[in-house]
Amino acid sequence: MFFSQAGARPRMWEASPSEHKKWVEVFKACDEENKGYLSREDFKVAVVMLFGYKPSKIEADAVMSSVDPNTSGILLKEFLDIVRKKKEAQLYRNEIRHIFTAFDRHYRGYLTLEDFKKAFKQVAPKLSERIILEVFRGPQSPVIALLQKHLLLPPPSPTPSQLSFPPCS
Repeated sequence: MFFSQAGARPRMWEASPSEHKKWVEVFKACDEENKGYLSREDFKVAVVMLFGYKPSKIEADAVMSSVDPNTSGILLKEFLDIVRKKKEAQLYRNEIRHIFTAFDRHYRGYLTLEDFKKAFKQVAPKLSERIILEVFRGPQSPVIALLQKHLLLPPPSPTPSQLSFPPCS
């Protein structure tokens, strides 16, 4: 989605002066008629220019519904705030992906208990194995939930004790 919804939030991030200048230039380039705002279509073009993909209808709707209804589109200040938040979320997802890759030492696309133990031994050598097991196995594990959300991993399969079957009639 557009903004991170995980419990942990991306850190505040500030654009460099050159990046800020680039965002302003993209805004001006997409505001071809010098209206002072970006229409829905202008915004889509700006996202393609800055992030390399065309935003979905849902994403465009979310952005357009968040702007001041008294204006005809997205003003520069709003655009810069939207792009900054989008960049923060992008950096956050990249950081999560990097952490996952560090845990996935054999590049399998999933984590084994051994991968988890080795990673935790490096970053928290005094952490008890019981805690590591709880984090790895817990269906409500914040670590697992975070990885699933940001890496689009499937939810864990339920254990046999978690399965419920309708009674036989």
